Amino acid sequence: MSASKTTAERGSRGESLEPVVSFVVPARNEAEYIRGTLSSIVGLDTAYAYEVIVVDGGSTDGTADIAREYDVTVVSDGGSGIGPARDLGADYATGDWLAFVDADTRVRANYLTAMLGYVEAEGVAGASSACRITGPYRAKLMEATINHVFPRLELPILPGFNCFVRRDAYHDVGGFPNVPNEDTAFSRRLARSYDTGYCARALVESSGRRIADAGLTGTLWHYGRLDVERVRAGSRG
Repeated sequence: MSASKTTAERGSRGESLEPVVSFVVPARNEAEYIRGTLSSIVGLDTAYAYEVIVVDGGSTDGTADIAREYDVTVVSDGGSGIGPARDLGADYATGDWLAFVDADTRVRANYLTAMLGYVEAEGVAGASSACRITGPYRAKLMEATINHVFPRLELPILPGFNCFVRRDAYHDVGGFPNVPNEDTAFSRRLARSYDTGYCARALVESSGRRIADAGLTGTLWHYGRLDVERVRAGSRG
């Protein structure tokens, strides 16, 4: 396990500030996308201090080298899975809030300020935001499901590519489990103990590459199968 040291966002006079938020970005062979993701994060328009932790899952395409071009921490976990990768990033985090963003997701410039304003105003321990799924038009059904169905569930699902959670609450419920559809399992577990919500003022843009490759039916089948495996693994959330 190795890491390159990060620095927090600098203040107006150059002093180092303790991060309020820690972005955690799991990545495995994401050379095609990770520049856009990290550029969007380091380019945030905010006065809040934050840090970025990239957890490299044994990439062979230069993902880690690209990440090191940015002012971020790069940690290697050897490819143990998406849930453990997010957990490892959380272990390195020092911010009061954790922002889990996938390596093919870009955040809008107001994301951090809007999300912090929302969770503080609403008194919630976890949240997601509006999303836009790029790619083929059929990806819009997935986008609509995330934007309009997930928030209305009795136990709302906070998708792993865009999950904002208070660090103490994250650890209190055990973090992301190492099961299929780990974000569903985590979200349900979190919502049983804490209030969660969706911030409509913030927006992220995530890749619809799976839908482009497998089609909408194939993608729904993929996630449906993972959810069956999650339940069989004994993780109902």
